[in-house]
Amino acid sequence: MINVKSAGEVEVMARAAAIVVDAMREARRRAEPGSSTAALDHAVRKTIEGAGARPAFLGYMGFPASSCISLNAEVVHGIPSPDRILVEGDVVSVDVGVLLDGYYADAAFTVALGDGAAELLACGRRCLENAVAQCRAVNRLGDVSHVIEKTAQEGGFDVVREYVGHGIGAKMHEEPQVPNYGLPGRGPRLVSGMALALEPMVVTGDWRTKVSGDKWTVVTQDGGLSAHFEHTVVITDDEPRVLTRGWEEFV
Repeated sequence: MINVKSAGEVEVMARAAAIVVDAMREARRRAEPGSSTAALDHAVRKTIEGAGARPAFLGYMGFPASSCISLNAEVVHGIPSPDRILVEGDVVSVDVGVLLDGYYADAAFTVALGDGAAELLACGRRCLENAVAQCRAVNRLGDVSHVIEKTAQEGGFDVVREYVGHGIGAKMHEEPQVPNYGLPGRGPRLVSGMALALEPMVVTGDWRTKVSGDKWTVVTQDGGLSAHFEHTVVITDDEPRVLTRGWEEFV
């Protein structure tokens, strides 16, 4: 069942989203050669807990950290570690979720420590923005999914199919699932009050993935680079409301 949020619920989610953005800003400040991924995660947790909220990922189904930090061929769910030291040329994805007063917000960005993946990252951001633009009550969910796939392929890339975006609210993962591929005009009608976590995962090669030996980290099977971008978005009767807007300023 797809849950439609009240205005009050959306405002709580907006407060959670503001904390997500603050935590992402702190992670971005530390995302440079010589830093460990654990240092980024520590900054995320400190920021979230300092704001009186909880890191949504910490302990979720046993996940051991406050953020997912994925490098290069890692698509999502990378586990931060003091032994993972960033180097020049790395592609770094940071995924952050916050739980505040019973409601969730979720967002992700990817940066390159160098210029090698500029086209991939630019395409990933276009995928997300084009998806946001489809989040209108006159459209269907398939319109959102389709534009992500179309934008990625027009840029010379592809999208991961085995992992998807999702509804969000009182649970981190709610209905509906939001694939990054599909046909327009299909799926549920978008209605005011629906909250979606849109998260294009764009890859340079084949879209197929596998889970690494830590049982969490998802990587591309062919070793191609991956970029992950995400916003929490609420459908309204007018323009879509992007609750996690702001990380674009420092990415």
